[in-house]
Amino acid sequence: MHNAAFAALGLNWRYLAFEVRPNNLAAAIAGARAMQFAGLNLTVPHKLLALELVDVLDESAKTWGAVNTIHFKPAGAGGELRAVGYNTDADAIASALREDLGLELGGAKVLLLGAGGAGRTAALRLAAGGVEELFLVNRTRSKADEIASEIKKRFPAVRTVAAYPQTAVDLVVNATSLGLKPGDPSPLDQKQFLLHQSRAVYDMIYNPAETALLQSAKAAGCRAANGLGMLLHQGAKAFEIWTGQTAPLDVMRRALEQNIYGH
Repeated sequence: MHNAAFAALGLNWRYLAFEVRPNNLAAAIAGARAMQFAGLNLTVPHKLLALELVDVLDESAKTWGAVNTIHFKPAGAGGELRAVGYNTDADAIASALREDLGLELGGAKVLLLGAGGAGRTAALRLAAGGVEELFLVNRTRSKADEIASEIKKRFPAVRTVAAYPQTAVDLVVNATSLGLKPGDPSPLDQKQFLLHQSRAVYDMIYNPAETALLQSAKAAGCRAANGLGMLLHQGAKAFEIWTGQTAPLDVMRRALEQNIYGH
């Protein structure tokens, strides 16, 4: 999506993928700075590590507690570059839910599956968006309890429970990796909660386009969407941070669909 956007705006830029082990992340960031990269995107497991490895944290990274975008900015007249860390994931979640499911967060009741890095960012953004109730479920219960405690401190108006809901909800969100591989079980325990008790289901996974969870959601009559919209919006925001130009969303969306789904 980035290379398509660069081409559309006539920018002589290139977006490349590099595989970096966690113990080499500091060296990779230093190397990118030395080579005068405009910036970087980071994915798991680097988003939490990078909090300690950038020079400055933007308000977004401080608020959501993870870095997925770095911008190398001139620090002064000497031409030195400093690494500024941002988080573009959190707002991308809210944008995708609004666009793809027509769902506003204010007053909503949400069941969130997963309490890893993606789950924590999602939980905090949902709470900041004014959801009324947030139910957190994770394979390791203690992680869900930790996030619930953090939300109770930061967003006391949100009723937060580390358990399945006993009543209907507006939205189920999958922030786990279950569904990425063929044959993965559903992240939702339907003995605890039936999908027809939710109006909508959002799966952060975008490849495959339709996970077992989304297939079940459609069969249960829920509105359903995968994570492509979130991927698009976090990328578009990163693009704008690096280039200072408005991201060509339609071009980026088409490039994603072509690359991931072949159409």
